[in-house]
Amino acid sequence: MPISVKEDSLSKIIMVGDRVLIKPVTPTDRTKSGLYLPEGVHEKENLHEGYVIKVGPGYPFPSSPDDDDSWKSKTKEAKYVPIQPKVGDLAVYLQKDCYDIEINNEKHVIAPQSAILFLIRDDKLFE
Repeated sequence: MPISVKEDSLSKIIMVGDRVLIKPVTPTDRTKSGLYLPEGVHEKENLHEGYVIKVGPGYPFPSSPDDDDSWKSKTKEAKYVPIQPKVGDLAVYLQKDCYDIEINNEKHVIAPQSAILFLIRDDKLFE
């Protein structure tokens, strides 16, 4: 059962940790030879693909003992190890590790970085 979120804009959504928001690519309804496929056949497949819409900050890590020096300025900002996906990448991911969510009546998927098998990055895509 997918979760439904009613938001006017994706800009209000903040991804947490190593999570990635993906907009799935609609699979074709025909085979290569031209036969029509019944509904629901693509949901049973393990591998899916989609475009990365939002990316979380990464894996948080604790402060080091060097951060406790009295001569250093104190900052309360969390530190993160960044994750590899970037907005606009085409991600191939395992569906079983993901969560379905509906935003603005469109299907989206929340996937941890560990569910993403590989990324296709085309820097010239948005130019």
